[in-house]
Amino acid sequence: MAGGTSVEDTTRLRGELGRRVVHASGAVLPVAHVAGLVTWPQVTALLVAGTAVAALLEAVRLSTGLEWFVYQHLTREYEQEIVAGYALYLGSSAAVAVAFEATIAIPAILMLALADPLSGLASSGGLKRMKRPRALAVMFCVSAVVATPFVPPAVAVAGATAATAADGVTLAVGSRIIDDNLTIPLTAAVTMQTGQML
Repeated sequence: MAGGTSVEDTTRLRGELGRRVVHASGAVLPVAHVAGLVTWPQVTALLVAGTAVAALLEAVRLSTGLEWFVYQHLTREYEQEIVAGYALYLGSSAAVAVAFEATIAIPAILMLALADPLSGLASSGGLKRMKRPRALAVMFCVSAVVATPFVPPAVAVAGATAATAADGVTLAVGSRIIDDNLTIPLTAAVTMQTGQML
């Protein structure tokens, strides 16, 4: 209907909002550590365990075609035949938690958990080669803000720049999209660690 919102559009919007909320929930463990509720080894263990569970679920989904509610509503169309973003999210978060100290891993994970969904909301929607300047600005600013309490300002800016580049440019190998859930925390953590060493 002209000027109205179709059921399909409404469903898509709810799916996007649901994905953003789930995305942001990844900040719970790092924030709980900062608040002194859990130790960093406990956070790391939970992330590794979550990654193992996600890997098992993805193996079942990809080998059998089984589609549970969470897949139908919280994954994107292009993820139907590849590893879904949530598994890459957990895997990259676990990787930086294992490989880096908390002062590097926490901001890297928060960039993914908080800055990425806000950047997504600021973008025009849809998969594009490069996000709009407004979305890039949101990603950079939020990333810098969440990193500043943990690392020196220059290192925070460097990490935010790396995260923004990973989020803002869609990379692909052949027809396979390289998910930014994988690249954001890894590039941010490596960049911040390098900055700390200089």
